[in-house]
Amino acid sequence: MPKIVILERDTIGLDVPIDQLGQLGEMVVYPLSTAANASERIHDADIVIANKCPLNADTLKNADNLKLICEFATGYDNIDLAYCRERGIKIANVRNYSTAAVTQHTFALCFYILGKLHHYDEYVKSGAYGAQDGFANFELPFHELAGKTWGIVGMGHIGSSVAKVAAAFGCRVIFFSPTGKSACTEYIKVSFEELLFESDFLSLHCPLSDLTRGMMNLSAFKKMKPSAILINVARGPVVVDEDLYIALSENIIAGAGLDVTGTEPMKASNPLSQFTDSNRLIITPHNAWATIEARNRVVSETYENIAAYLKGESRNLV
Repeated sequence: MPKIVILERDTIGLDVPIDQLGQLGEMVVYPLSTAANASERIHDADIVIANKCPLNADTLKNADNLKLICEFATGYDNIDLAYCRERGIKIANVRNYSTAAVTQHTFALCFYILGKLHHYDEYVKSGAYGAQDGFANFELPFHELAGKTWGIVGMGHIGSSVAKVAAAFGCRVIFFSPTGKSACTEYIKVSFEELLFESDFLSLHCPLSDLTRGMMNLSAFKKMKPSAILINVARGPVVVDEDLYIALSENIIAGAGLDVTGTEPMKASNPLSQFTDSNRLIITPHNAWATIEARNRVVSETYENIAAYLKGESRNLV
């Protein structure tokens, strides 16, 4: 039986069982792993399951038996693809497992900022609402999605799902394709500058690459509407955190909802940690993807990827 080493079991949550993976081979499980200890842990593995742990020439050099790396994720920027191809190591990821979850979270972040929900929740719980004479309060104005323009970077499965929901709310949907290869004709394809100028809401659903790293910088923010809201549920480094802090502090844009930041977990040195106005900025801890349903799908899809490989079949290979 092949030896299967799971390097980062905790990244999918202890409430999600992984027992089925043990049916496929001898399973060794580690809660978390780093570049410092990964090499020793996988030296005799046939199959490695990882998530964020770096897998490159340094960590893989002693893994002579390694034939397959499976990601507990869609992204695989932690893996040195060229090195693995040179070694004949195959890589499989999990695709489309979190589309519903990330779409849901995108709008949760948006509505939190758009509706000033933090302010009004506090207003009620503080007793101020109970002490007033009127039946409502709207001292902080809020707006509708209907009739606005929703811009998207990256029209893949998640981007497309977000576009459908935005359109259902009455938004005009436009998008920018960083690679220029999108074949989507259902929505309006625009240049990056047009996207910045026209979007009332701008959500990021693109992979991290040389084309997208740092694309949302101060120059980009200055081209956006002062009323615009940015949503990042893609990868943290797509946004320059220091520049977003400036954009918020100087009212260059109205607000932002983030599920990812430049370094994770976010350090106290990140200036966004000092921006405490929750009416304009909400940050969640990279859990947009992590509904219980989505995390169970990660495990079941990883099982199917390994099972297919053991039968000599190709499934979700990158």
